[in-house]
Amino acid sequence: MRTSDFFTTLRLILAPIFFLVFCLPDWIGMGSGFSVFVLVPLFIFMEFTDFLDGFFARKKNEVRDFGKVFDPFADVLANLTVLFCFVLTGYMPAFLYVIILYREMGITFVRMIASSKGVAIGARKGGKLKTVLYIIAAAFSLFIESLTRLSIPFDSVASAFSMIGLFLYISAVVASVFSFIDYLVCFSSVLRSDKPE
Repeated sequence: MRTSDFFTTLRLILAPIFFLVFCLPDWIGMGSGFSVFVLVPLFIFMEFTDFLDGFFARKKNEVRDFGKVFDPFADVLANLTVLFCFVLTGYMPAFLYVIILYREMGITFVRMIASSKGVAIGARKGGKLKTVLYIIAAAFSLFIESLTRLSIPFDSVASAFSMIGLFLYISAVVASVFSFIDYLVCFSSVLRSDKPE
């Protein structure tokens, strides 16, 4: 297995682990505080693997069509998993999550169509920006959840935190929708084509 693909695969494995660790304290009724010391480094490392796979793909000349599709797929699965955790805890409004979910399923469908015509659609700048905003919004929610699980009081700024979190999620959704439109415009000729490229 190529080094870049290893880190991409690792991200796919870590995503459900994050979900399990996040939910386990509610399921078993204990370990809430301890989970913070697993979730925070796990989240950081999971997102760091996104940098590592790209770094090694370029360093070892492993950039290829498979990676252009595999890496965004891993990003989507990891981000949707993490964001779903914050829907469960109420930090992210469910309707915003559904918009992101539909966007990500839509771009996956677009990539499938393009792939059937011999075109691999890699991540564009708009797609990378929305991923960064996903991460920032999730990181902020994880920060608030960590304070809660560690029983650190923040009542005096709770409403401000709530507003900031909502702003971050709305920004991520807006970037997500606009990047999807950008993909449709950029690859419209491929999508309209009836024959493989």
